[in-house]
Amino acid sequence: MQFEAVWRFDSPGEMPRAVVNEFNSLAGIIASQGPSRKRILEHFKSYFSNSYGATAYSSSDVSWAESDLYDSMVSAGQNAPLFIDAFYEACEALRSNPEIALPDVARLNRVLAEHNAGYELHPPRIVATGIHKPIPVPERYESLDEKAQQIISESFRQSEQLLAEGRPRQAVAEILWLMESVVTAFRGLNAGGVTVEERYFNKIANELRRHQKGTMLEQVLTWLSALHGYLSSPTGGGVRHGIDLKSGITIGPADGRLYCNLIRSYVTFLMSEHERLSRQSGDQR
Repeated sequence: MQFEAVWRFDSPGEMPRAVVNEFNSLAGIIASQGPSRKRILEHFKSYFSNSYGATAYSSSDVSWAESDLYDSMVSAGQNAPLFIDAFYEACEALRSNPEIALPDVARLNRVLAEHNAGYELHPPRIVATGIHKPIPVPERYESLDEKAQQIISESFRQSEQLLAEGRPRQAVAEILWLMESVVTAFRGLNAGGVTVEERYFNKIANELRRHQKGTMLEQVLTWLSALHGYLSSPTGGGVRHGIDLKSGITIGPADGRLYCNLIRSYVTFLMSEHERLSRQSGDQR
């Protein structure tokens, strides 16, 4: 695997013990499929020992092989990128055996993301994700019912999981859907003395802009509509109408994080405006 050369000699950080434990469990599941459990455990142990410059000696039996492998993984975990590299390369070396099922990159990235390891696999590279964290969003939106709260929370979670699995286009598509859904929550609210009656994203956005002239909501909806149009276009993000195979732009991991964070911030603002307009509508009744 390719990663920053200095990481090989100066650890950029330890691997969370929870990740070590889960990867150890994955190694055990892989070993259970082979004709010799001990041989596969030794296989993984050699990769982890080599990652920190140690020699892997054969264990006396399966039980010791399991224990020695875990010790090697803990030691390798002092350097998170080398730990990831060791596990990935050990799996790749087994991939020629059709009888052994192996975890894919999405599965490994999900473990790394769930425990905030700070790194992701994007073969052939290991990349740091610590500087690309999702911006925080409120846990609850008071103006929405419980079902709507769950939809929003699940969509946020799903987009983050897709990013962690190295599927940025799908992550952007998920959160773009969320943005469209949140805008529909404005239907039926009073905006500038007029009840919002449209049903679809673009029409609701246009209606709100007309009745919220000179406000931040008008400006944000203008930016949102431009972003929505770009991401929907075949020559832009291509997440709604397909991508132009000749001139379309592929969404990479950094692009995906940028778009997801932008939309997270817009959704947060929209929901604060939804609460404001909901209160106004209630006061006028």
